[in-house]
Amino acid sequence: MSEHRRGPVRSEAARVAILEATARLFETRGYDQLTMEGIAAEAHVGKQTIYRWWPSKSAVVADCMVEGLLLREYMSPPDTGDLRADLTVWVGGILHFLESGGSSLVRSLVAAAIDQPSIGDRLGEALGINHLLNARLESAVGAGQFSPTRPTQPFGRALVGAIVLLALADEPAEPGAAEQLVDAVLG
Repeated sequence: MSEHRRGPVRSEAARVAILEATARLFETRGYDQLTMEGIAAEAHVGKQTIYRWWPSKSAVVADCMVEGLLLREYMSPPDTGDLRADLTVWVGGILHFLESGGSSLVRSLVAAAIDQPSIGDRLGEALGINHLLNARLESAVGAGQFSPTRPTQPFGRALVGAIVLLALADEPAEPGAAEQLVDAVLG
């Protein structure tokens, strides 16, 4: 006797269509104008298909980020050999993204991660921001720009945490905020 799965089968083609549609709509309309109805129409699937797999638009966007379809340019700081300048450019780019409407996305992702810790875990692991930032700091240690006796991981967490707090506040960053933040963390 064969075992049959109950309920609808998840179609990989539908999943990919939904993620690609979400990425297209996010890029053209932004997070605030993104709706489950719009995603369904763009992906040519029923809204119930999306809700069967994702509880919210932030969960769909999180999967788009995990799949590398969105915002990859913000994940890794550059490595030009000047740690302070590289971190300032990286933080400045993220602050610009937040001021351009990205803070609502970050707030939504934080809320989604609170509701479903697996979202936060998947985002953290797949995007590797902490890993990439830690690798950049380790590179700075090797180049003599960062003391080998100072642990790198807390510095990365402090930068990412400060960025999340700025997004939660949803206020424009003051002029020079990127430099101030990097200076505060690096000393």
